Amino acid sequence: MTNIFVKSEFAPLKRVVMAQSEFAFPAKEAPTDDEFLTEETLALYASVDTLGKNFKDVFPERQQQWELERANLKKVLEKYGVEVQVPRRLTDYEKEVGKEDGYSNFFVRDPFFTIGHFLIEGSLRFPHRRNEVLPVRNLLAQEANENQCFYVSIPKPDMADGFDSEAGPFLEGGDVLVLDKTIFVGNSGLASNKNGVQWLRNLASNFDYTVVEVPLHPTILHLDCALSLVREGLMIVCEEALIDGIPKQLKDWDKIHVSLEDAAKLATNGLPINEEVYITDKEFTWIGEQLAKRGITVEYVDFTISRSFGGSFRCSTQPLLRTDL
Repeated sequence: MTNIFVKSEFAPLKRVVMAQSEFAFPAKEAPTDDEFLTEETLALYASVDTLGKNFKDVFPERQQQWELERANLKKVLEKYGVEVQVPRRLTDYEKEVGKEDGYSNFFVRDPFFTIGHFLIEGSLRFPHRRNEVLPVRNLLAQEANENQCFYVSIPKPDMADGFDSEAGPFLEGGDVLVLDKTIFVGNSGLASNKNGVQWLRNLASNFDYTVVEVPLHPTILHLDCALSLVREGLMIVCEEALIDGIPKQLKDWDKIHVSLEDAAKLATNGLPINEEVYITDKEFTWIGEQLAKRGITVEYVDFTISRSFGGSFRCSTQPLLRTDL
């Protein structure tokens, strides 16, 4: 059996890549798409001089807490027998090259994603994230060499109209949700775009996959910030964030509803280990209680700092193997 395969969002998680905790602010003042960050986070960043500085130097205590959050997540994953791998850290050269736009190595969900036997390198919209796949590429190459899988990459973004060109194609893992042969891809205008969705459709349709584009509220970064497929027939969802409503493939599912305000806090960005176990933040015990009523074991991990960056448990992980075989 290959060690590269993702059947669905809730098939038993057996192998996963978990993110590092590296981030630096850009050295230049520039307009940013930060609609998805909370007011509290934006106020914190505005209260100090961050230009060109590493997060750990500006907020050393928050950095320590951030690293502890990831370590605690790793313990929970390993408790359930999940094999955890991590990308390498950024080199001094990579940090220097990325200094102007800022650099990051903090949410491994987006630079690559796994659909069935496909390992796919994405294409990230934000300048400070466009090289974020590099720290994980040696891991991907090794996995591709050792397993039967398709290792491909979406084309580099077109910059004919400038660095901020909308042509893309952009396709980020946080927008990609897998449900057997159906792939849901979010599009809010902040991350993935239509050209990215079409690229994936062109590829996946050759292997009997159906790609469903899901338009998102303009303050929602990724689809997994609005929708979590917990198990077959059960979801956590912010309907207000889904412009065209819940996709028809999911309309009959049992729903735990989340407000747009809670979606911004990453309420839907939990992580199923399997159909019986779900990881979420203690901030969302009310969600955990509803899951428990449905027979699901809930593991709580404080992810306050991770969430302040606009991502949580799903964003911090990318599965290599999810299968019930």
